Amino acid sequence: MSGRAPDVQVIGAGVCGLTTAICLAEAGLAVTIIAERLPPETTSAAAGAIWGPHLVDLGGPAAGWGTSTLATLRDLAGQPGTGVRMTDGIEARRRPAEPQGWSGQVTGFRRCAPAELPDGFVAGWRYRSPVVTMPVYLRYLLDRFTRGGGDVQRGTVRSLAGDTRAPVVVNCTGAWARDLVPDHDVRPVRGQAVIVANPGVTEFFIGPADEAGDLVYMFPHGDTVLLGGTEQAGDWNLDPDPADTRRILAGCVAVDPRLSGAQVLAVRVGLRPVRPRVRLAAERLGSGRLLVHNYGHGGGGVSLSWGCARDVTGQVLARAGRAG
Repeated sequence: MSGRAPDVQVIGAGVCGLTTAICLAEAGLAVTIIAERLPPETTSAAAGAIWGPHLVDLGGPAAGWGTSTLATLRDLAGQPGTGVRMTDGIEARRRPAEPQGWSGQVTGFRRCAPAELPDGFVAGWRYRSPVVTMPVYLRYLLDRFTRGGGDVQRGTVRSLAGDTRAPVVVNCTGAWARDLVPDHDVRPVRGQAVIVANPGVTEFFIGPADEAGDLVYMFPHGDTVLLGGTEQAGDWNLDPDPADTRRILAGCVAVDPRLSGAQVLAVRVGLRPVRPRVRLAAERLGSGRLLVHNYGHGGGGVSLSWGCARDVTGQVLARAGRAG
């Protein structure tokens, strides 16, 4: 940044923090990211990931954020090195169910015939959506930000009012906003995923948890498959749990027997920042500096990231008296 003081300091380097920093920087602002955890240590690195909002309310502006993000991910799927690609797959239910409202935005959507569903599932639908290899994608986002002159610093912010000096601060701290803001509407929902060598899986599968069974999902990423998962509300534990690993493997093998005996390459854990609604709002600190909150995306960080980032950027530019 050539010694220039930042116009904006973004706190957090998950998918929402990185995307927000990119949009602000590409709007001509000098931006610094400060984060205690950098990729691949963030919650985002443990995501599946697919466009399709999960554990997040799509009421109000969130629907538009999702639509905007879907369009951008489709564009990125055509670019090498992003980790984004269009992939077909199935979302299924163990009880009779109807598709979610956003299903009309994905391509190739149709209901599954009974013969297409794994044992134990009675309803489902096929569609095509952006699937994201998160370690590759996060590296792409970080490189895009720094190539444009953005600055990244590892550090801990303990006070939004006292530990930052830029005239604009953007809070993208995810589950840690619970204590930092503080905002007790935020709660962590722990997710554990298992990475295995790919025995030939080419399509995603998502089976949400219900009273009849645990959450199960699989996302192929070339030579590997990411398997999940867990939804453990209020659990802050970031250490892999061997019992969770065994249950995840058993659940995924039941859906696709090809995964039986697949080599386990890694186990990842992240904390989904669940909130009744995403908090994207601006306020003035006592010093007159602008604080913009952008957190509470639940399991929809990837799905809402670009739309939220553009909204934040628009608010910052408008309040700074600059054209967007």
